[in-house]
Amino acid sequence: MDFPLLAVLAATLTIATPLVWAALGAILNERTGIMNLGIEGTMYAGAFVGFLTAAYTDSALLGIAAAIVAGLVAGLLMAVLTVTLGVNQHVAGIGTTLLLVAASDFTNRLLFSGGSQTVTAKFDRWFPGTGVFAQYPMTYVAFLILAPALWWVLRSSGFGLRLRAVGENPEAADAAGIPVASTRYAALMFGGAFMAIGGAFLTLSLLGSFTLDIVSGRGWICIALVIFGRWRVWPVVAGALLFGFADALQLQLAISPMFSAVPNELLIAFPYIVVIAALAIWGRGVRYPGSYLTPYRRA
Repeated sequence: MDFPLLAVLAATLTIATPLVWAALGAILNERTGIMNLGIEGTMYAGAFVGFLTAAYTDSALLGIAAAIVAGLVAGLLMAVLTVTLGVNQHVAGIGTTLLLVAASDFTNRLLFSGGSQTVTAKFDRWFPGTGVFAQYPMTYVAFLILAPALWWVLRSSGFGLRLRAVGENPEAADAAGIPVASTRYAALMFGGAFMAIGGAFLTLSLLGSFTLDIVSGRGWICIALVIFGRWRVWPVVAGALLFGFADALQLQLAISPMFSAVPNELLIAFPYIVVIAALAIWGRGVRYPGSYLTPYRRA
């Protein structure tokens, strides 16, 4: 049997889509010096709120809009904790993830008895079929609009220069008249919106349903991808594609008779092993933003 390369490449783009949305949101956060471990919870909340809204309004567009609002609120919560209150960023991020996952699961059990739910209002693939171009709208937006736009913003716009200045040296940025707190607030909220869209992609495009643990650790993968890409847009996108290819490959190998003797658990772990190996190789000697994990207080 011929190896279905085109099918694997098509699946690679689909699998990488939520990672691209969330990881690029994390770049916005971390370029200002804030490490956001709330990615997993923000994606989870985006997935649930988007699904819930689409289920009650029968509109996928309203579902995306609601997911964006959820992401903005999640980013605002992280900003209050880390920027205003100066809470330890690890604790704030993990606490945010636990809160958002628990709130989503509780509401799901309250409204839907905790079962797997489906929604009729979802985004269909453009160019239907099995080819590489048979992708969802948010896949095209992620690769053709979001990534180039964010690359330009961080590299050439005044907002991007302020983000980088705050991330490298908030004291110097403050002395130059850059509002450190509001810049970090904006980065966390916009980044949270991107993360939530990545979560909503799972319920409103890929699956059309909400199940418990739907994000399945993708938020933690995004943290590794940001470090792997050294806080640069295109290397992070490349890392997401690498993970997507490894995951699509293991799915294909799992149904291949040639690999029937390989334990299924090993195949499932394969893409994560690839990410760990890539991070171990390319993540050495990485230079973190100057104010990484450091709260700032005006003297």
